[in-house]
Amino acid sequence: MIDTDRLRGIIAERRLSQRSVAKMLGMTEKTFYTKMKKGVFGTDELEKMVDYLNIGDPAVLFLSRK
Repeated sequence: MIDTDRLRGIIAERRLSQRSVAKMLGMTEKTFYTKMKKGVFGTDELEKMVDYLNIGDPAVLFLSRK
């Protein structure tokens, strides 16, 4: 499960919107928000977010036991 609170924080720190991340991933905002609510993304989506958001240590974010 993904620590979505941290992910939202990283998106905000980068001065981006969840909308822009959804667009970069090639999905609708609704799909992105649903995945955020569930805390579940595919590995390909996670890889793209790590690169796009320049996340240094993705394990802390994506291997959360929330």
